[in-house]
Amino acid sequence: MRRKRTDDDATVIVASVKDPERFAVIYDRHAAAIHRYLARRLGVQVADDLVGETFLAAFRRRGGYDGRRVEALPWLYGIATNVVAQHRREEARAYRLSQVAPRPGDDAGHDERVSADVTATAQRDRLIAALAGLTPGDRDVLLLVAQEELRYEQVAAALDIPVGTVRSRLHRARVTLRAALGGVNPMNVEEEVISHG
Repeated sequence: MRRKRTDDDATVIVASVKDPERFAVIYDRHAAAIHRYLARRLGVQVADDLVGETFLAAFRRRGGYDGRRVEALPWLYGIATNVVAQHRREEARAYRLSQVAPRPGDDAGHDERVSADVTATAQRDRLIAALAGLTPGDRDVLLLVAQEELRYEQVAAALDIPVGTVRSRLHRARVTLRAALGGVNPMNVEEEVISHG
């Protein structure tokens, strides 16, 4: 006997341990939010691929889900954040390999990159550099709060850290970004360019 679709996330996930098809409800409910988060972090094309990886990882971990957490979205954001970190490690590894054996004809690409860099705004460049300079933990907290508009408690659940750590990481990230922007409040400009973080 199937339960109604109105079951909360925890009920669905716990039931999916014995009835794996039930997990599709979690995908249906939350895939759009996770895709949006991944697209803001890595771009739409990459997000298309990584949504599947995120939900596959969640499906594999469903047996360990804490049934007291009625809402699964923070848990999924935590998994997606780990998927982003893994993707970036793989990109960095691929980049290092490409530098060992540069491709022929790469000079034209270099000229185009220099031209694009010159036309970029100083504010955007400083913000992106500041985001890149944040520790991964501080950046993850900032992006979950600023992009996904999660409450501190949800970020804490997503990253499996105390709420106090969320507050201190967010404060540190804001101070760093404000300094990089010459005293401008980063929360006023981040919506425009934070998607590159």
